[in-house]
Amino acid sequence: MLPFEHIIIIDKESKVAVYKQIAFSITNAIQRGTLKAGTHLPGSRELAKSLGVHRKTVMAAYDELSAQDWIIITPRKHISVAERIPLLKPRKWSSEPSALPYQHDFHIGFRIIDNGVQKTNTTPNPEIIIDDGCPDVRLSPIDALLRTYRSYTSFKYAIKDANTGTEQGTAKLREELAHYLSETRGLNISASNLLITHGAQMGIFIASRLLLEPGSNIIVGKPNYPSAGRAFEETGAQLIEVRTDEHGINVDDIEAVCKKKKVTAVYVIPHHHYPTTVTLSAERRLKLLELSIRFSFAIIEDDYDYDYHYTTSPYLPLASCKHDGSVIYIGSFSKMLDPSLRIGFMVAPENFITQCVALRKIIDVGGDGYMQNALAALIKNGELKRHVKKAKKCYHQRRDFLDTLLREKLGKYISYTLPSGGMAIWVKLNPEFSVTQLMSHPKLKVTRIDIEHNAFRFGFASMNEKELELAVAFLHAMLD
Repeated sequence: MLPFEHIIIIDKESKVAVYKQIAFSITNAIQRGTLKAGTHLPGSRELAKSLGVHRKTVMAAYDELSAQDWIIITPRKHISVAERIPLLKPRKWSSEPSALPYQHDFHIGFRIIDNGVQKTNTTPNPEIIIDDGCPDVRLSPIDALLRTYRSYTSFKYAIKDANTGTEQGTAKLREELAHYLSETRGLNISASNLLITHGAQMGIFIASRLLLEPGSNIIVGKPNYPSAGRAFEETGAQLIEVRTDEHGINVDDIEAVCKKKKVTAVYVIPHHHYPTTVTLSAERRLKLLELSIRFSFAIIEDDYDYDYHYTTSPYLPLASCKHDGSVIYIGSFSKMLDPSLRIGFMVAPENFITQCVALRKIIDVGGDGYMQNALAALIKNGELKRHVKKAKKCYHQRRDFLDTLLREKLGKYISYTLPSGGMAIWVKLNPEFSVTQLMSHPKLKVTRIDIEHNAFRFGFASMNEKELELAVAFLHAMLD
């Protein structure tokens, strides 16, 4: 009898179930030729005793092997290696188990992508999480959205609608969204000018793939939104950073660059620039549009949280102003409702949208039609507008409450400019303190830290007053 206690290696510290380890070991022994076709295996009681495990564990392993046709179980007689297993040349027996196929690294050459993940603490469940500006899901009409979603799965007409035209976005959502954007943002568009995406990032990626190529120049603000920058760099384009100050991206710098180089596109976040939260002034908006026409570059307008402006009404988007069709407008419902609701949108001339759809179909044949139509219903019945109005009032109060806390508790450690809107405050630490301190504590996770500027984004919208107090008290204890 073969020494099965050495052929079958069990690691009780492993996360892999013991019965699976037994099955893997027997499979490996068959593949190595140690166990030949037709070889009888020990009975479940005998093998369980030699391995020091429960008989039911061995029976589960045998059932697994039988289901995969590695072994034949003849009731009340014997268990044997299946005859149809190809005979393999026996190898020298080793006490070391052979690695499973996907325990090997992929050894054929492939591209390495810089995923841009920021190093931070690795504690799985930190006590305090300071995000970079996310909505409070507790306020969102998610229940109403899901009820509509479930109802649509019950009706034949809804099932048909949900499976039609999702590569551009369902007709219902595009029609309702076109009307909503016209009412709230002054965009004079039709459903054909819209592409529904999996979040704003997909829109940025698709636009960059169609506009940019190796050697192209795209202008971005400094500091910039990292995910957008990576999408642009992946095309082989050159990123040209220009200053961002209290009035937004510096358009005089853009003009100076355009006089020296051919610029294909300018990426701009007009409301609450990421990460600094500043808003692009009206004067600079007009000049940027003028420069776009004069130097023939596209404007990628990322208006991710247009709806949340507190002290004054928001400026209308660049896309709503007079332009020559070169503004690509990108937005997202993730900032309105829930970060996990990956539905965004792109607005552009119809000929550009047509090519966006063609490219999108290569990587993603369509979105969730049921969810898109449920969202269309949420817009049509006015629920989205009511939610935004309620959330805006709540986030305004939280911004002001955090402002008071920061001034009273952290005033000697930090500086910041209170943003006119958005869902985060850009907080700079004084030179004698280092933002890396915020990365070292295992109970704290800060989503957006900028080491170069010794700053971080303090997202306030997702926290109630008690949670804001706890977060500020925690920071005070760390910096004091």
